[in-house]
Amino acid sequence: MSKTKAIIFDLDGTLLDTLSDLADSMNRVLVRNGFPAHPVDHYRYFVGDGVEILISRVLPRKSQDNELIRKLVAEMMEEYGRHWRDKTKPYDGIENMLTSVAERGLRLNILSNKPDAMTRLVVATFFPGHRFEHVAGAKENFPKKPDPAAALAIANNLGVSGQEILYLGDTATDMKTAVNAGMHALGALWGFRTADELIGNGARELLAEPSEILRYIRD
Repeated sequence: MSKTKAIIFDLDGTLLDTLSDLADSMNRVLVRNGFPAHPVDHYRYFVGDGVEILISRVLPRKSQDNELIRKLVAEMMEEYGRHWRDKTKPYDGIENMLTSVAERGLRLNILSNKPDAMTRLVVATFFPGHRFEHVAGAKENFPKKPDPAAALAIANNLGVSGQEILYLGDTATDMKTAVNAGMHALGALWGFRTADELIGNGARELLAEPSEILRYIRD
């Protein structure tokens, strides 16, 4: 087996509990535009695939209009830009896990479907004491996850193969990304989705708490 040299983390639902701020921001935008709000827990299945997909999921089917979606995307970005740290916080055990992984000599990276500038701002705010070699969000020149292009670009920049990278995420999108990139897919059970979803989309192991990732580092 190849030695583990790097880890790619998803952000929302994996390192940070962002659900309430995402849900509250989106619900405010919906209500202002005459649409019903959704329970916060429903956002576990709305988020994860980018803002455009989020908007299409929260709108009623009869309102799936491209112009309206573009309008609400802009409003959501503005609203979330004001409220992204109202309730957001790292999950229990994440800080210690990041420290332990770095002490093992692994190179840390983050890949999110959150817009790139916001991803960098959020990571810099919540994890100032940790060194990530790559922090990447959604960009125009890369397709979003589960397309493996961005994950493979990180691997290429690191000079390591997919087999030398652990990928930790909490959704089907993350597991598919890891599988498509030839990386070792680990599912975070503390995140937004279920064990069945993670296993059904390629998770090789499930982690009940962050510290368990140390079991899967191959020396």
